[in-house]
Amino acid sequence: MGKTASGFLVGGRSMSGAVVGVSFYATFASTNSYIGHAGKGYEYGLPWLTMAILLVVFAWLSWRFVAPRMRRVTAAWGSLTVPDFLAVRFASEHVRLAAGVVIAFASILYLVAVFKGAGNLLQVFLGIPYRTAVLATLVLIVAYTSVGGFLSVVRTDVVQGVLMLIGSVLLFVFITQAAGGVTAIKDVATTTDTASLFELNAGIPFIVLLGIAFAGSLKLLVDPRQVTRFYGLRDEASVRVGIWVAVGGILVIQFCLFPIGLYAHLLLDGVNDTDLVVPTLVGSKDVFPTLVSDFLVIAILAAAMSSLDSVLLVAASVTARDIIGFRRAYREHPRIVQWTRLGVVAFALVAALVALDPPAGIVELTIFSGSLFAVCFVPTILLGLHWRRGNAAAALAAFGIGVAVLFGWLAAGLADIVHEVFPALLASTTAYMVISVCGKAVADPQVLRAWEPTDGRLP
Repeated sequence: MGKTASGFLVGGRSMSGAVVGVSFYATFASTNSYIGHAGKGYEYGLPWLTMAILLVVFAWLSWRFVAPRMRRVTAAWGSLTVPDFLAVRFASEHVRLAAGVVIAFASILYLVAVFKGAGNLLQVFLGIPYRTAVLATLVLIVAYTSVGGFLSVVRTDVVQGVLMLIGSVLLFVFITQAAGGVTAIKDVATTTDTASLFELNAGIPFIVLLGIAFAGSLKLLVDPRQVTRFYGLRDEASVRVGIWVAVGGILVIQFCLFPIGLYAHLLLDGVNDTDLVVPTLVGSKDVFPTLVSDFLVIAILAAAMSSLDSVLLVAASVTARDIIGFRRAYREHPRIVQWTRLGVVAFALVAALVALDPPAGIVELTIFSGSLFAVCFVPTILLGLHWRRGNAAAALAAFGIGVAVLFGWLAAGLADIVHEVFPALLASTTAYMVISVCGKAVADPQVLRAWEPTDGRLP
């Protein structure tokens, strides 16, 4: 099945809801959750749980309002990537190219964050140089992602997803026990140095934290590595099963991991880099027995691999089909699968090299990547799926204006007041809606058929 583009990129649209549901939460919950988000609780305090709540809510929204329609429409249109879908929806190859460039750039940022997390873990636990740890992760992930494609990614996600669930529970249980039990949280709340962590504006202003949480959660609706999971679902029943598996998995993992940073105040002192909180605790014999530590390293590496392989496949397939394949002759070339495999290697290599000297921390990198996806794809994917209006000019304006406001807000130093995702998303969505209303809707027959009722409902 991996020899054809459909087989390599979407598994021949033959996957069950349970399998895709596990893949959905395993793909999302990478080292950004196990190391980045868990560690940030040390700095941001109790309000950081806001993000855990939003992640569960947006996971449900994604399966409820994106998955059913995305599965049906992409199957009918033969779409294999997100730019594939957008190119048909807006009848524009320029939209395909623009979407492809956004995905490729944002994917690099996310890959760097995951490589950093894996590198930090192996560095602390195995006592090897950070650079060696990153390069070891590179070799392992390239080996199986480039060979098997979507089926390989999803099947390994199932195994990794089980390990991740168990690992998150073990992290919470052993860390809370070492800190003095679950009720020891009151000691953090009443100690002079840490009592402020339970205030609304604990580590940063709550409006800024809310923006970070919103940007990190919103991408569950539109992140290409999440959305393309829906392409592989085989039928409507699979969606109904998948929603429970995906939401349940994210619920358990996030609410086990997010409180860890608070309890870490009772076990660690003077932490400057919150990305080292979890690796340091996992490597501590006072917190974890040796066998449990060994298992947790495997579980967290599984979390890293489950995201790395998915992001690599999305970035490589988009580059091959939608950037290089901007011209139809290249997109339909018989060697497109080989080009995608080469893209996996290239993206992994670039991201690993950047991760040797990363420009920011894990959470900062993943949140900015999510912000890019949100401002570009919330209007074009969500409204594109559920609103008849919309055209190429509207989609391109959403991309351009959204990205410009995002970077402009950061350059102006306003992110400390209001997170950049709010003004950028407002600008991109407004631009899309205004131009859609003023312009003509797409008149392509296959697009119009997407709004024809089927058994009393949208197809």
